[in-house]
Amino acid sequence: MTYVPKGSAADGTYAVAIDPKSAAWTYAGLRVVEIPAGGTHSFATGESEWIVLPLTGGCTVHAEGEIIELLGRESVFSGVTDFAYVPRDAHIQIASGVGGRFALAGAKCERRLPARYGPTPEVPVEERGSGGCARQVRNFASADAFECDRLIAVEVITPGGNWSSYPPHKHDEHRPGVESVLEEIYYFEIEGEHGFGYQRVSPSREGGTDTLAEVRSGDAVLVPDGWHGPSIAQPGHTMYYLNVMAGPGGEREWKICFHPDHTEGYR
Repeated sequence: MTYVPKGSAADGTYAVAIDPKSAAWTYAGLRVVEIPAGGTHSFATGESEWIVLPLTGGCTVHAEGEIIELLGRESVFSGVTDFAYVPRDAHIQIASGVGGRFALAGAKCERRLPARYGPTPEVPVEERGSGGCARQVRNFASADAFECDRLIAVEVITPGGNWSSYPPHKHDEHRPGVESVLEEIYYFEIEGEHGFGYQRVSPSREGGTDTLAEVRSGDAVLVPDGWHGPSIAQPGHTMYYLNVMAGPGGEREWKICFHPDHTEGYR
């Protein structure tokens, strides 16, 4: 199943719990946890590295003897947030005095890197595209912005009525210097009570992934292969999505190939 409606991947304390086994792939995972005011959440990282990313609210992350204070944010639409990286084979506790919702973006990995703080001012923010394809990309854990072993993660803000993830692109073949193999998760939040959007994934090979999903807050779409895009935001409702990626390559890199039928006149 590539379209994951809100609630269909809930597991215990997690509103979203996507792991490599449930996704039927090898590396990428995502969890979303809501912590009440004064509450805590503990978890073992296992074979994966994780980033604790505030969606709403702030928290304190206890990891490997480190205490990392995250100021967080009011919502994903209010701006960039700070974050915490935590290593594999560790026990983590997240405590929140004010309460909030927190994404845990993960990837199965080999190296055990140290726990670290990612400050808001160091998050590269890119204005990508123009006109009806303009969107903001927050490259907090892109391959060239923050060190991880395999995990790559970014946030995208698409204004209402605009298209993003366009032109459609893919990363499902190993072609050195041209394209890297990456599994990918899209996690969506839409501004406004009744907001929605659309996500397209089309086949890049015979029998490949073929999905057109109407997405709302709390939904996710899995991209094991194929051309992904566009992501379309309803007019009047800003679309947010968190991209979590990881793959088998010896180099941690984001190399993509644009769909040849949809690039003329765009770039």
